[in-house]
Parts: sequence; C-alpha cells; structure tokens
Amino acid sequence: MSDEPMIRHYLDDALSSFRAYKKLAEKALEQLEDEEFFATLDEESNSIAVIMKHMTGNMLSRWTDFLHSDGEKPDRNRDMEFVIEPQTSKEDLLAYWQRGWQYVFAALEPLRPEDFEQKVPIRGEEHSIIQAIDRQMTHYAYHIGQIVFLAKHFRSAEWQSLSIPRNRSAEFNRYLNEGKRLADKEH
Repeated sequence: MSDEPMIRHYLDDALSSFRAYKKLAEKALEQLEDEEFFATLDEESNSIAVIMKHMTGNMLSRWTDFLHSDGEKPDRNRDMEFVIEPQTSKEDLLAYWQRGWQYVFAALEPLRPEDFEQKVPIRGEEHSIIQAIDRQMTHYAYHIGQIVFLAKHFRSAEWQSLSIPRNRSAEFNRYLNEGKRLADKEH
C-alpha cells in the first residue's frame, strides 16, 4: 500500500494550518494602531514588529532551497531580527511579512510524495520533511499566539474577538445547530 494518499493529506493539512495561522495573525494586526506594532510591555519584551521580523527571517532561512540546503542559512543574521531600525514603518514590516509567507508556500506547495523520503538539515541536524514542517508550524504558532496576545492587550476594550467571544458560546452553539438542521432539511 502506498503512503501517497496519507502524505498528500498531511501536506494539504499543513498548508491549511499555515494559512489559518497567517490569517489569525493578520486579523490581529488589522486591529492595531501603527504605533502598537512597535510597543513593548517592558524592556525585556519583544514588540509585535520584532516578532514579525524574527518570524520572517526564520521563514526566509528555513524555506529557501528547502530540500537542498541547511535550513539555517549562513547569511541569516538572527540577532538583527530582534532589532527594529528607527526608520522601519508598519508598511515595511507588512511587506517583509508577506515575503516570508511567500517563501513558505513556494517551498511547500510543489512538494511531491517522493520528496518526503528525503531528509533535510536544520542547523546540521537531520529532519524528515514532516519533522521540518512540524518544527516550523509549532514555531510559527507560538509566535502568532504572542502577536494575538499583544494585539488584544493593546486594543483592550476595542478588541474584536478572533474566535467565539467571551460569554457567547451558547449563542454560537445554537447557531451551529440551526445550520445543521437547515442542512439536514435540504438533504
């Protein structure tokens, strides 16, 4: 029995998850005032801008030449990912962010089941393709959680929930049940 259907299912699911995480972050970013991209909670905290810059630096390094070179590229300057130059604008950050995500999807979308038979190094450590993808998925989910947390903190009472709003679960469940009943009637 071929693993091809399972590999295709895994890859489709991974792409869907990456897109969902990207969308979640962008829904949070849309709610921010420009200066909130650069605000920190304290001297040791990262701003949303720093998190975005770090994630993008990681994306460019990991997904460039994904199948054929170490995921930690020699020209990556990780330490500078945590420095925001004074002239950096929100627009600069968003353009850089989009570039990083383009690299993610450009590396993943063309993968074929036979590609999953090889190993890829990250910082000299061999990873299966699934391990490499999962490693990045968890890394991005971690940082996107930070972005959402900070955005919610900065927007406070003005925050628009990205999921089921607080104290609205019962209402949401009724909505789902009504939709299912309507679908059942149509069939």
